[in-house]
Amino acid sequence: MNSEALIHAILLDGAGGGRRLTWQEVLDWKAPLGILWLHFVLTEPGVEDWVRNHSDLSPMVADALMAQETRPRTLVFGKGLLLSLRGINLNPEADPEDMVSIRIWADSTRIITTQRRDLQSVQDVADQIEQHRGPCNTAEFLVNITNQIVWRMGDTLEGVEERIDFLEDQVLAQAAASLRLDLANLRRQTISLRRYLSPQKEALNRLIVEQISWLDETQRLRLREISDRLIRYIENLDEVRDRAAVTQEELMSRVSEQLNSRMYVLSVVAAIFLPLGFFTGLLGINVGGLPGVENPNAFGTFAVILVVIVILQTTLFKIKKWF
Repeated sequence: MNSEALIHAILLDGAGGGRRLTWQEVLDWKAPLGILWLHFVLTEPGVEDWVRNHSDLSPMVADALMAQETRPRTLVFGKGLLLSLRGINLNPEADPEDMVSIRIWADSTRIITTQRRDLQSVQDVADQIEQHRGPCNTAEFLVNITNQIVWRMGDTLEGVEERIDFLEDQVLAQAAASLRLDLANLRRQTISLRRYLSPQKEALNRLIVEQISWLDETQRLRLREISDRLIRYIENLDEVRDRAAVTQEELMSRVSEQLNSRMYVLSVVAAIFLPLGFFTGLLGINVGGLPGVENPNAFGTFAVILVVIVILQTTLFKIKKWF
C-alpha cells in the first residue's frame, strides 16, 4: 500500500501519543499490540481491494466505507460503530458548502477511516497524536474527530454572518440591484450547509444514546457538548437564511419603489405633454382653414396658450396631489 493511499497508519500508545507503522507492520498487527488507526484515500488503487477482502470487515461495513456519496449517520454493528460525518471543505479554490465526507469504522481495538477528498480535521487529530495530546482510546478518537469537524465550521459560519451584516448595511445605504446576486449566493450557501448539518446533528445524537461498551459517560458528555455547539451553528444558519430572505425582500421593495417613482415621473411628464402634442398635431395638418396662417403674431400667441395650458395642468395636478 503506497503512502498516497494510506495517509495515516498509527498505533496509539494509550497516553495521547502514537507510533506510525509501515504497511508490513499493519499487516502484522494484532489487537493486543494496541489500538490501530488506518486512514485511507478511496480514490487510490488497492484501497478497495484491501477494505473488501482483507480487512475482516463485514460486506455491509465495507460497502459503507467505500460509498461514493454518504449522508451523516450512526449505525451500530455488533461491538463496532459505523459513523459518517461531513466537514467544511477548506481545500484551495473550493466552496466551503461543498462539504467533505469521512467514513469511520471503530471498535475497541481498531479504527478505519476513509475519505475521497482532503479533510483538515483528520490532519488535526494526527497532529495531536504526534504532539502526545491526542486520543488514548477509540472513544476519545471519536470525540476528537467530531470536535475538530464541528470546530472547523466556526470560521466559515462566522464569515457567513459577517456577509449578511455587510449586505444588510449595503441595502440600507443603497438599493443596488447588483446586491441581489450576492444575497442569492448567500442564501444558497446557507441552505447547502444546513442540508448536511441537520442530519449530522441527528448522527451525533444517535452516537450519544447508543449503548456501546467502550464509550463511557465522560465521552458522552463531551459529545453532547459538541452536539450542542453544532445545534447553535444550525440555529445561526437558520437566522442568516431568514435575514437574507428579509433583506432580499427589502432590496426588491426598494428597487420597485425606485422603478415606480421613475415611472410616475415619466407618466406625469407624458400627461403634461399629451394635450400639447394634440394641439401642435392638430395645427400641423396641411389643410386649408387653419387659424392664424396669415397672422405674423399667431405663433407667439399659440406658444403663450401652450404655456398657460401647462400651468393650468400643473396646478390641477397639485390640487389633486398627483405629485
